[in-house]
Amino acid sequence: MSEEHDIALIALHAKGGALARTLQGSLPGTRVHGLASRVDDCDETFADTAAHLADLFASGRTIVGVCAAGILIRTLSARIDDKLTDPPVLAVSPDGAHVVPLLGGHHGANGLALRIAAITGGTAAITTAGDNIHGVALDNPPAGWTLANPETAKPVMAAALAGNPPSLVIEAGNTDWLMELPVGRDGTWMIRVTDRAIVPAADELLFHPPSLALGVGCERGCNPDELIALVEETLDVAGLAPTSVAVIVSIDLKADEPAVHAVAAHLGVPARFFDAPRLEAETPRLATPSETVFREVGAHGVAEAAALAAAGDEGALIIPKRKSTRATCAIARGPDLDPSATGQPRGTLSIVGTGPGDSAHRIPATDAAIESATDLVGYGPYLDMLGYAAAEKQRHDFGLGAEEERCRHALALAAEGRDVALVSSGDPGIFAMASLVFELLDRDSNPAWRRVEIAVHPGVSAMQLAAARAGAPLGHDFCAISLSDLLTPWPAIESRLRAAAAADFVVALYNPASRRRRRQFETAREILLAERPGDTPVVVARNLAREGEQVTILPLAELSLDVVDMLTIVIVCNSQSRVIAGAGRTWAYTPRGYSAKTQEKTA
Repeated sequence: MSEEHDIALIALHAKGGALARTLQGSLPGTRVHGLASRVDDCDETFADTAAHLADLFASGRTIVGVCAAGILIRTLSARIDDKLTDPPVLAVSPDGAHVVPLLGGHHGANGLALRIAAITGGTAAITTAGDNIHGVALDNPPAGWTLANPETAKPVMAAALAGNPPSLVIEAGNTDWLMELPVGRDGTWMIRVTDRAIVPAADELLFHPPSLALGVGCERGCNPDELIALVEETLDVAGLAPTSVAVIVSIDLKADEPAVHAVAAHLGVPARFFDAPRLEAETPRLATPSETVFREVGAHGVAEAAALAAAGDEGALIIPKRKSTRATCAIARGPDLDPSATGQPRGTLSIVGTGPGDSAHRIPATDAAIESATDLVGYGPYLDMLGYAAAEKQRHDFGLGAEEERCRHALALAAEGRDVALVSSGDPGIFAMASLVFELLDRDSNPAWRRVEIAVHPGVSAMQLAAARAGAPLGHDFCAISLSDLLTPWPAIESRLRAAAAADFVVALYNPASRRRRRQFETAREILLAERPGDTPVVVARNLAREGEQVTILPLAELSLDVVDMLTIVIVCNSQSRVIAGAGRTWAYTPRGYSAKTQEKTA
């Protein structure tokens, strides 16, 4: 089934929106899409229902429409292509009484329908014959399993339904999920479960189970192509199916090694890592223990030991260590490999900005990072702003001023293999957490932190939204200066103010004043007023995108402490900026010089 964060709950009216919110509470990470002007409580709005559904379907998103089935059928019927690739589509009656999987029954829709029906107390109208008769869908094996010839599933199931059950040959893997399927000895068809790379016979349905753990090791900076080539050659020589590889495993020192992750991506499986003591415990089962490796990493083997650790006590090493110039690999077979319960994943730290406050101003990449996170770290009120996006996440709330503690905690969680989102308001790289994270990496040289995968996702900064609300005051060269001297000495701030004023930059002033810090704002105003006219436009924006938002444009000469606080952003325009009236309001903008360019062309 599609990951839950790929599910779009579609509401076309307020009642449907209310049910969608109820479903969202039990389907964490999903998003409610509401028809504009009809659904107020939603995460995303759309104006054209048909176009929006078509876009979601084309992107592979699972669609759960809280609406009449006919709407979905008429909209998507022309776009249906292949039942093996089309995403699941479900219709839910607005009262929740009926849940109908329209597409993708064997690819997640049936299971999702049952979950939704359990939430609403309704009935899942599942119509696929295999699910209703045997509880087994041969074209929808469990996660990790691969059906080598899906086109054969239908005739095999049809034969089973007609009283001609297939025979079953099991060579590898845990086949408990097949035990409800009637089998015979003299059937027309045969089901084979194997991790060997074979071509299925004409009368054979072939499954590859997730039974192989592929252990790898390599020198630092190994070319990914070399490791991929070694793995492919090893599988080919052994006659093993790449689709039966359940997981790539190695020592935790290699958690940040690009070659290891390249192999995992190449085979489409997760990468997991073990520490040296866990690998050392496998020494009695190693085929080629090495004292040299022990001296280097604290374990007598990496590739073999990691493969055995992943395969478990009932597993066995089937391909001892093979080498290339800078890499090694080995393969173990286990009865039932679950990558999520194997070793530790490489931790991720997403440093995100929520924008000025409301979800409408968060970029999709930020929402995706928050949805995929296991843990959210940040100032408590910032986490509160996430609303439904924070549901089912482990929260780590910190008070105002505990910036370094937040960053250290986020890095420590990620080093444990967790998926962490460090949440800032605005843009995380503008007077926020991103620079502190990299400063700590630089300052502390913690090797576990440095193995974490870090991504910075930009946000809409306060100066951007303030400028948008006021018109286009940032239309030409500008700079941003924080007036807080808690971390930066005031003489340095004052020097930057004088340079910006002399250069005629538009200046965005962050942290303009607090209850105890007043003189700095007055000094900044005097410095800027000394270099530009008193009628220079100034944008004063408070509580942007929040209740009580106020955006005012006034002359620099009239700017005073009375209109600013720590919830305010101030944009002081330059000597070329203008104020115009239009549509019942006032706009400020800073020209870039197009007028002069036009005059040159017409001269």
